[in-house]
Amino acid sequence: MTSKVNQLLSPLIIYFIFAHRRNFVSAVQYMKANSSQIKNSNNIHDSKNFSRSKFFEKYILSLEYLPRWIIFCIDVLFVVLANVITYTVVKNLEVEFYDTLTIAVRFGIILIVNMIFFLLFKTYSGIIRHSSFIDVIKLLLSTSCALVTLVLFNYFTHLITGKKIFFISALFINFVITFVLLFLFRIFVKKFFELFTKQSGEAEVLRTMIYGTDANAIFVANALKSEFPSRFKLLGFISKSENKSARTIHGLAIFSQKRGIPILMRSKNANALIIADKSLSTADKITIVDRCLEFNIKVFTLPAISDWEDANEISRKVKNIEIADLLERSPIVLDNMLISRQVKSKTILISGAAGSIGSEIVWQILSFKPDKIILVDQAETPLHHLSLELNKADSTVELKSLIADIRNFDTMEDIFQKHKPSIVYHAAAYKHVPLMEENPAQAIFTNVKGTKNLADLSVKYKVGRFVMISTDKAVNPSNVMGASKRIAEKYVQSLSFRDNMQGFHETKFITTRFGNVLGSNGSVVPLFTKQIESGGPVTITHQDIIRYFMTIPEACQLVLEAGAMGNGGEIYIFDMGKPVKIIDLARKMIKLAGFIPDKDINIKIIGLRPGEKLYEELLNDSSKTVPTHNEKIMIAQENATDFVALHVAINELLECAEQLNDDLIVAKMKEIVPEFKSMNSTFQILDK
Repeated sequence: MTSKVNQLLSPLIIYFIFAHRRNFVSAVQYMKANSSQIKNSNNIHDSKNFSRSKFFEKYILSLEYLPRWIIFCIDVLFVVLANVITYTVVKNLEVEFYDTLTIAVRFGIILIVNMIFFLLFKTYSGIIRHSSFIDVIKLLLSTSCALVTLVLFNYFTHLITGKKIFFISALFINFVITFVLLFLFRIFVKKFFELFTKQSGEAEVLRTMIYGTDANAIFVANALKSEFPSRFKLLGFISKSENKSARTIHGLAIFSQKRGIPILMRSKNANALIIADKSLSTADKITIVDRCLEFNIKVFTLPAISDWEDANEISRKVKNIEIADLLERSPIVLDNMLISRQVKSKTILISGAAGSIGSEIVWQILSFKPDKIILVDQAETPLHHLSLELNKADSTVELKSLIADIRNFDTMEDIFQKHKPSIVYHAAAYKHVPLMEENPAQAIFTNVKGTKNLADLSVKYKVGRFVMISTDKAVNPSNVMGASKRIAEKYVQSLSFRDNMQGFHETKFITTRFGNVLGSNGSVVPLFTKQIESGGPVTITHQDIIRYFMTIPEACQLVLEAGAMGNGGEIYIFDMGKPVKIIDLARKMIKLAGFIPDKDINIKIIGLRPGEKLYEELLNDSSKTVPTHNEKIMIAQENATDFVALHVAINELLECAEQLNDDLIVAKMKEIVPEFKSMNSTFQILDK
C-alpha cells in the first residue's frame, strides 16, 4: 500500500519542487550558510529537528504562488471527493439511485458543470493564502449556479424522457459538501501561512495599542489584522473617555487612559502606539507623543487616507511619527479657487526650480493646470532629476527646463522675450548664513542683483505677478545673507510703489516671508538625521537657540496663496505657531529614532556660527500687521523706501561687489539697511 502511495505522490512532489526550484535552491543555500549553527546543536536529534524546521521555514516563506491551473485541478479533485462522499452517504441511507445513467456518467456530468462555472467565475484566479470575502462569494455563486443548472437539467430530462437522472436531495448534499470542502481548503491554507509567518517573525512583531475608538481606529485595526506578513500584534484600543472599560471591538479590549497612556501600555507589555483618532488636536497629539517617548514607546500615525475600504492602503500608510507631525500649528487652508483663477492656462516661470522650495512650487502649480511652466536653475543635475520626475507625471502641461543664471541679465531677458511668462515665482537665492558671511559679494550678486534683474524684466515684459520668496532672517538682520534678502525685499517693494505712483499696474509685486523649512536643503532636520544615523553626536550651536519652523508644502502653499491674493507691494508673513527650541528638537528626533539622548546619542554644543542669532523675528520693530481673509496669513506694513534713492544705492552696492571688497560691501549694506547689526562676525566693527 505504501509503495503505491509513493508511486502516486512521487511525480507530484517532483513537479512541485521543479516548479519552485528557485525557492528550493535558496532554502538549500540557507541551510549551507547556517551549517555551523546546525553542527553546534546539543545532539544529533536536535540538529536534525533544527535543520528540518529551518529548511522548511526558509522554503515556505520563499514560496511563489501556485499556477492557476494547479488551483483549478485541486478544486476539481474536491468536487470528485464531494461526489464520492455524497454517493456513500446516500447509499448508506439504503436509497436506490435512478438507473437512467451509470454512476460514472452522473459523476462526469456533475464534474463538467462545476468545471464550467469554475471557469466562468474564475474561482481559481485568487491567491489562496490571501483569500478574502470576495473569493468566498465567488465559490458560493459558482457552486450555487452548478446546483441550479443540474436541477434544471434533471427537470427537463424528466419532461422529455419521463425519467430522472439525479435525486434532488443528493444534488443538494453534493452542493453543500463541495462548497464546504472548497471553503475549508482556502481557510486552511490562509491560516497555515498566517500562523507560520507569525511564528517565524514573532520577534519582529510590535506589541501595539491603537489610540482611538472611532470608525477610523476600527478600520485601522481591521487592516492591520489582515496585513501579511504582520508588523503589529494588536492588544487593544485606548479611549479618551472613561466609560469604555470592559467593552471590546472585534475581540480587542477598550481601555481608558485615565491611568495614563505609558502606565497602561507598560501594564500590557505594549511597546508601540498607533494614533488613529483624527479628532485629536495638535497639542494633544504632541502631549501623547512626548509622554510615550519618555518611556521609549514607539509612536505611529496615519496621514490622510483616500480609500478606507482598501486594507492594503491603510496598512501601508501606518508610519513612524515624524518631527513635521509635531509642529504646534494647524495646517494652512488654501483658497484653491482663487489660485486656480490666477494660474490656470498661464505661463509660469519659476527661478530656483530645482531647489527644495522651487521644486515643491512646481509640483503644486502643476495641479492647477497652467499652460506652460518654465523651470530655471543653474544647478544642472538637480534640474535634470526634477525634469525626469515631472516627465513621469500624467500631465498635459508643457514643461521647459532651462539652465540659466539669474545674475546674467541678457540670458534672463532672452527667456522672458521667448516665453513671455504671466507669473514669476522667484525662489532662487543663496541662503546659508555662514557661507554668505564669508562670501558677501556672491550674496549681493545672487540675492540682490538676481532679484533686481527678474523684477526689472517683469516690468519690461508686463508680467502679471512677481512673487518673491524671502526669509525671517531679513527682519532686523544680523548677517550678510539676511541683509541681502532685506535689500531685495526693499527693491521689489519700492518698484511696486513707484509703478503705482506713476499709474502703472501691469505687474503686482508680492513678497512672502517665512522661517526655517523642515527638510529643505541644508536645514537642521536632515543634518540631525544624518548625525543620528551615524551614531552622533548631534551638534547644536547654542542651548538656548530657538527657531520658527514650517514644512516645505506649507511654505509653498503660502507662496501660492499670497501670490493669488496680493494687490502689489505687500509682504506676507505666516502664523508659524510657537518657536521651537533647537535642543528640544534634537532630543525629540533622537527619541523618535529609538535612542536615548545623552546616552545612546550625545548632544554637543559647538557655539554660535558667524552671523547667527538666538532668536529670529518675523517683523521689524516699526512694523505692524494687517489680517487677511486667511487667518494664518498676515500682511506686514513696512515703511516705504524711495525708489530713486534705493536704486542709486543698490547700483553703488553692486559696484562694491565687483571690487570684491568685503568690508566695503558690508558697510554699504548697513547704509541701505540701518537695522543690520552683525553678530558673532568680523563685520561687527562696521556697526555704528
